[in-house]
Amino acid sequence: MPRLRVVGFAAQRPWLVSLFLLLVLIMWLGLGSLKAEESLPKNNQESIPLAKVVFQTFIAQSTEKKIDLYGRTAPDKKARIGAEIAGKIERLAVRKGSSIKKGQVIAYIDKGDLNIQLQRAEAMLKVREKEFKAAQSLKNKGLQGEVAFASAEASLVEAKAMVSNVKVALRNTEVTAPFTGIVDHLFIETGDFVGIGDPVATVLDLNKLVIEADVSERHIQYLTPNQVAVIRFIDGEEVSGKLRYISRVSSISTNTFPIEIEINNPNQKIPAGISAEVELSLKSQLAVKVTPAMLALDEVGNLGVKTLKDNKVSFVPIQLVKAEKDGVWLSGLGEQVDIITVGQGFVRDGDSVIAVNQSQQSDK
Repeated sequence: MPRLRVVGFAAQRPWLVSLFLLLVLIMWLGLGSLKAEESLPKNNQESIPLAKVVFQTFIAQSTEKKIDLYGRTAPDKKARIGAEIAGKIERLAVRKGSSIKKGQVIAYIDKGDLNIQLQRAEAMLKVREKEFKAAQSLKNKGLQGEVAFASAEASLVEAKAMVSNVKVALRNTEVTAPFTGIVDHLFIETGDFVGIGDPVATVLDLNKLVIEADVSERHIQYLTPNQVAVIRFIDGEEVSGKLRYISRVSSISTNTFPIEIEINNPNQKIPAGISAEVELSLKSQLAVKVTPAMLALDEVGNLGVKTLKDNKVSFVPIQLVKAEKDGVWLSGLGEQVDIITVGQGFVRDGDSVIAVNQSQQSDK
């Protein structure tokens, strides 16, 4: 009778039977997975063999970290010459683009009546000199007071100044080059009238050139004045220069520091304003040279090399010192390091491997 009641109770509530069967199924699956997890590591260790890799031992060398900058050539000196006296351009002594020596005349300005003014000033100077001598003689004899003598002395000084001013004005009628160079531009023609300060010509000195470039704030502290720089031009020509100027204030817009590299320019064959690539050394540090084939990626995608220590793989992110055509120099690997050269793509950081030295493999 109780059995019939249980059967009747289950028949009236079929969902209880389904729930009971579901719980039994879950327990059975759970016990099966636990047994599988317990047996899986042992089976894997027994069934998966260690990977075989080839490594090479590298000895670090002292290497200079270098940076490449881009700039333009500029004249060592550039002067915009202006007129120092007003007048009409009487004659041009040079042409645009011609070479010129220091002190050579570029243009002549009409002298006007300056020659007559000079004669008058010199005549007046003679009169003042005689008056001063007479006043000095009378003063020495006690026949003239200090005021009269001082007045004669002042008149003499004024006459000398007048002569000097006229001579300077006469010299200024000849516009001359301040240094040896090239006449890059002429602002005037014969017959033009110029006022004081009006531009006459631009003169460039191309015997030396300056490469103007900008250095980032990460590298500026490693540069020193007068250090050697290598300059390469667009035509492949390579010359050496000297770092002559390092700005101590950065540009607000670019956060870079302007620098200047000076180079010799024999026969002025290199023009100003052309592009140039500048190579500068920053600092020396220990680095090893590897080929691009030795580089690998970790699980996150970082670029580095896979090294060996006690037959275990260790991934080291790269710290690039410099790049060359046949390889790259990396720092941060110590004085000596074993780098996997073959098979690095099949092992991960922390894996145990069978390591074979590349030299031993090549002997076989």
